[in-house]
Amino acid sequence: MNLADVFGLAFEALRGHRMRYTLSALAVAVGISAVVLLSSIGEGTRRYIIDQMTQFGTTIIGIYPGRVQTGGMPGIIAGSMRKLSLDDARALTRIPGVTGVVPTVYGTAVFEYKNRSRRTYVFGATAEGTKVWSMKVASGQFLPAMDFDRASPVVVLGPRLKRELFGEDNPLGIPIRIGQSRFRVIGVMETKGQMLGFDLDDTAYIPVANAMRLLNRPEIDELDVLAATPADIDPVVARIREVLIQRHDRREDFTILTQKEGQEMVNNILNIITGVVTGIAAISLLVGAIGILTIMWIVVQERVAEIGLVKALGATRGQILLWYLAEAGITALTGGLAGLLLGVGGGWLLQRAVPGLESYTSPLTVMLALGVSLAVGVGAGVAPALRAARLDPVEALHGE
Repeated sequence: MNLADVFGLAFEALRGHRMRYTLSALAVAVGISAVVLLSSIGEGTRRYIIDQMTQFGTTIIGIYPGRVQTGGMPGIIAGSMRKLSLDDARALTRIPGVTGVVPTVYGTAVFEYKNRSRRTYVFGATAEGTKVWSMKVASGQFLPAMDFDRASPVVVLGPRLKRELFGEDNPLGIPIRIGQSRFRVIGVMETKGQMLGFDLDDTAYIPVANAMRLLNRPEIDELDVLAATPADIDPVVARIREVLIQRHDRREDFTILTQKEGQEMVNNILNIITGVVTGIAAISLLVGAIGILTIMWIVVQERVAEIGLVKALGATRGQILLWYLAEAGITALTGGLAGLLLGVGGGWLLQRAVPGLESYTSPLTVMLALGVSLAVGVGAGVAPALRAARLDPVEALHGE
């Protein structure tokens, strides 16, 4: 009895009891599909968030007022809040390795032109905003280069805001009203899309000094610093911390966040969530394993005479063991393939049905899904296979 005969017996048994083995494979398929679907959505979400974060470049460093000690986002929940100033921004421009600094103030305001009015976000920035944020101007120009304290009644519109106010007309040089002040349009930005649900195209940019007056902010909300290269990030962060501590009465009452730290934070959160939901979904794999164990145990009981005959014809214990492990493994692997297809297909359908939802099935997930399903089947079939291999052929035939 060779290896081909062993697998021939296994396939013959599978064909003879299609419904029984199909139900066992279905239990595995449900577990694998749930795990693949959840892990694909988790990985897709992670990639989406990282892509959103890095669209502003990979060497940008954000500095936020207040030291986050108990949790929350920087600048929103803080223990000892102290705002950053324009003088802080000037000090950071002198740090080696820094190629751009943008002090930022942001809020909402009402934009008016003729009979059209729209409330949306306005950002106070500087001329280096396009370089630091990796943004481009579609027409006209960005904010003019001037001292941080200097005000100038000029505005650069996002493409959606431009369409809402001007339609297809050219807005360059035309005055509009923002709040109670008049500004002249000097540029329109290229489309940037959305970032985590925030429409970057439905915004406007004015000089930071104007924004501080418009929004009644005595100090700035955020400082964005651009490091020259990825290798400069760590030394620049260390120098920023040193300079700001010295300027803030020897207190670290600010939070520095780099792209690397932001990505690590996102990865940690998503890994925890994915691990929990995948663990819950994996319970169905245990159900599938129990199903295969039960079916194989019944099969061995039903085939006592057949096992005795095969062993009497010269089959070894190892060949009998392989025979039943092959049945269990093929059953589980078939369920794993079906579950993989269901999980990938479910992710594809959800991605198209739910706007903003991302799904990505990595090659590692595919290999793990098939490997786990095979391991579940073989593991569940070990005990019945050992029982079959240990049967005495004479007693088996006599019992029949």
